Amino acid sequence: MKHFIYCTVPGLRQQDLVQMPNLQALTASGSKQLLTTSFPAVTWPAQANMLTGKRPEQHGVIANGFYWRDKKEVEMWTAWNDKIQAPQIWDLLHEVSADIKSLAWFPMLSKGSGADYICMPKPVHNPDGSESLWCYTQPQEYYGEMVESIGHFPLQHFWGPLANIKSSEWILQSAVKAITNFLPQFSYIYIPHLDYAAQKTGPNSPAALQSVTELDETLGRMIDDIHASLGENNVVWIIASEYVISEVDHVSYPNRILREAGLLDVLAEEDGEHLDLESPAWALVDHQLGHIFVKDRCQETIAQVRQLMEQQDGIAEVLAGKERSKYGLDHERSGDVIILSTSNSWQAYYWWLEDALAPGFARTVDIHRKPGYDPVELHFDMETKSIPLDATLIKGSHGAPVNDESQRGVIISNCSDILEGRDWLDTDLCDHLVNAISASQSS
Repeated sequence: MKHFIYCTVPGLRQQDLVQMPNLQALTASGSKQLLTTSFPAVTWPAQANMLTGKRPEQHGVIANGFYWRDKKEVEMWTAWNDKIQAPQIWDLLHEVSADIKSLAWFPMLSKGSGADYICMPKPVHNPDGSESLWCYTQPQEYYGEMVESIGHFPLQHFWGPLANIKSSEWILQSAVKAITNFLPQFSYIYIPHLDYAAQKTGPNSPAALQSVTELDETLGRMIDDIHASLGENNVVWIIASEYVISEVDHVSYPNRILREAGLLDVLAEEDGEHLDLESPAWALVDHQLGHIFVKDRCQETIAQVRQLMEQQDGIAEVLAGKERSKYGLDHERSGDVIILSTSNSWQAYYWWLEDALAPGFARTVDIHRKPGYDPVELHFDMETKSIPLDATLIKGSHGAPVNDESQRGVIISNCSDILEGRDWLDTDLCDHLVNAISASQSS
């Protein structure tokens, strides 16, 4: 029986493979092809594209978070699988045969999915405001078993100032254990390590290049362990970039632009200025993408926002209405206006005009209360125990449309024919994998 193991690695570039002897050895007799990530090339949409074979206007995952207009609430990084509005690869495999089992190990929207075996961080929020380490697993009791054998998932190393190889090491170690225990025919493993240094100090920085070496060493141990357990000839490996991180030297502040134009309001709180979601317009930003939500979808305000954003440095395209379908984002969850950064620029969520008026959470690692992604959290100052409010510190970003070779990722396999000698789009992979896995089970 063949076991297909599909790993997605954010930030993996074609040129990185030269530094990865373990991956080179794995795929020496296999195949390597280019992979283009659809816009927006950020984690949640990229993974949903791969899992469904659809674009955001069909599966509904328009960014790494959502603004729920009916509740007037922003939800960042906490959503469950029901937010994906299309069948996923494990659902499609179950349609082929209930005997084809799938494992989902850390893809972001996998909590509550149709995969047979699941692991995702799900800290317990205590009454005193603290958190206790825990993971959501299927079977439910499986995380407790893993804690006994390999310890807790090191959540503090998954994101923020302490993010490092330890989180990916645990993910891969626990995945080996689960694959050995459950023997799924298909496994999806998310490996985050290359995301950190490449954004913090740039994709070509010494720290980012060191991350490539660290990841290859960790992958090498996993590959050896899987082959020892399942047999080398019984495993089909497919390892894919989620997106490529580009160097940036510019940052845009869409909410400040809206505020200075009189379109964004703030609420004065004890700890500083908070965003008023009842503003005429405000932006949920995500790397090189911004969703601008307009109150009551007022057409006059939409036109004003569009004209305003078209004048800004660092903004490559501004889309509204049906124009959003150019990138598969014409969905009710999308912003009324979508702004796309140039490849050398990214978008910060800041709305305050003076740092003294920033809300208290701005200086903390708080991925849930910030209405947008904040990579500056990687620059947490251990001496002051706070995050600097300097978005120009960020040297790498992603998400913009793929317009040249340097933005294209790579997909590799130890199997010589599975990638068929052609370049790939992320939306091509779901159906192709379903067909390949189904054929292998019937042969």
